[in-house]
Amino acid sequence: MTLLHVEDLNAFYGDFQALFGVGLAVGEGECIAVIGSNGAGKSTFLRSVAGLHRARSAKRLSFAGKEIGTMAASEVAAFGMTLVPEGRRLFSSLTVEENLTIGRSAGRSGYWNLARVYELFPALPELARRPVTRLSGGQQQMVAVGRALMTNPTLLLCDEISLGLAPVVVKGMYENFRRVRGQGTALVVVEQDIGQALSVADRIYCLRRGAIALSGRPAEFTRDQIAAAYFGVAEA
Repeated sequence: MTLLHVEDLNAFYGDFQALFGVGLAVGEGECIAVIGSNGAGKSTFLRSVAGLHRARSAKRLSFAGKEIGTMAASEVAAFGMTLVPEGRRLFSSLTVEENLTIGRSAGRSGYWNLARVYELFPALPELARRPVTRLSGGQQQMVAVGRALMTNPTLLLCDEISLGLAPVVVKGMYENFRRVRGQGTALVVVEQDIGQALSVADRIYCLRRGAIALSGRPAEFTRDQIAAAYFGVAEA
C-alpha cells in the first residue's frame, strides 16, 4: 500500500521556484532516500510535505489515503507523519527529557515511549535532566530523533541528520533506523552522503535544481550513473 503519494509538487519562495513537478511515493514500512547537492530542494521538499512550507501546490499530496495539502504541520504530525528537521531545532531552555516528552503532544499511541527511546539511545538516560545546550551535536541529534519517535509516526522524515556529526555517530544513527523500521515505521531520509543513503534505502530519488533527476532501486544504477544525476554531468 502507498503511504505517501506526491504528484506534481511545486514550491516557491516569493517569485523563486524551488521545486518543479516533483513526484514521489513511499510504501508502508519502506525506506526512501532523497539525495542531492546543496540547494537541490531536498529540505524544501520535506518541509512542503510536512506542512511547514505553505507556498506550494500539488496535483496530489496524500498520506495514508487522505489529502494533506491544506493541513497545518501539527495536523500532519497528529495524523502520523513527523519531521526531524535539519539543525535539530530543539528547545534550548528545556532539558533532554522535557524535549523528548514534547513528542507526546501529537496524541498518538504506539510502540515508542520514553523507556524505549532511552533503550534505543542508551547515552540519553544519564543526560535526562541536562539542558540540551550542554550536549554534543551527536547527543542533540539523538534527542531530535527521539522526540520525533515519541509521536509514534507511521512515516518519519529525516533531514540531513548526519550533517556535522562524527562518522561513528552517523553509523550508529543509521543502525538504529533498522530497528525503527522493524516497528513498521516508513522512512524518508534526505542526505548529501550518497553512501549512507544507499546503505538503508529501498529506493532513491535524486533531486537536482528542484526536479527529479533519477529514481529507482539502488541496484538499478551504477555509482557513476548516480553521480551523474547528483552533479548534473554527462556520463563518459
